Amino acid sequence: MRWGETLIILAIMFIAVMGPSAVIAILGYAVIKALGRNPSAASKIFMGMIVLLTFVEAISIIAILIIFQLFGR
Repeated sequence: MRWGETLIILAIMFIAVMGPSAVIAILGYAVIKALGRNPSAASKIFMGMIVLLTFVEAISIIAILIIFQLFGR
C-alpha cells in the first residue's frame, strides 16, 4: 500500500470518528445545560441522552466497518 492511499484512509477514518465524537460533546453540553435549568426532568433527559448516544455510537461503528470493507485487502 502506498503512502497516499494510507493517508486517505486515515483521513476518512478520522472524519468517521470525529463526527460522532463532536455530537457526543455537543450532547453532553446540552444535557448539562438542560439539567441546570430543570433538575426535576432528569429521568426524561437521561433516557433521551442514552438513546441519542446509542445511535451516535452505532453510526460510528457502521462508518468504520464500511471503511474496512472498502479499503480492506
